[in-house]
Amino acid sequence: MLIEGKETFKDFTESDEAIATNILSAKLKFLEEVGLIIKTQRPDNKKTNLYLLTEKGLSLTPILVELATWSDKNLRDMHPTIVNGEAMEFLRNDKTAFANEIEKKYKEKLATTMYKR
Repeated sequence: MLIEGKETFKDFTESDEAIATNILSAKLKFLEEVGLIIKTQRPDNKKTNLYLLTEKGLSLTPILVELATWSDKNLRDMHPTIVNGEAMEFLRNDKTAFANEIEKKYKEKLATTMYKR
């Protein structure tokens, strides 16, 4: 959600992870119950639900950045398809600035989405 911008059930089902729909439904419901995400309707299509991070969910950003850093250092040899490029270089050079930037972009997108409602 934060990095790849996924926000609908369809977005998640089309991910490379290929999670079963029943498991995805249960995980999304759990994340909503613990306050990490909210479920709302798409402003331009009331039939489509959006799953958006809450402030509580966004507070996990530093942990996700640390996991990405660890993966870059420890898993790249085993999985050379791990994302590389400008964003990873930014992450390697300044984790805090990277975290702040992805949070800022998410909040801007969220404000735009909520404004359309």
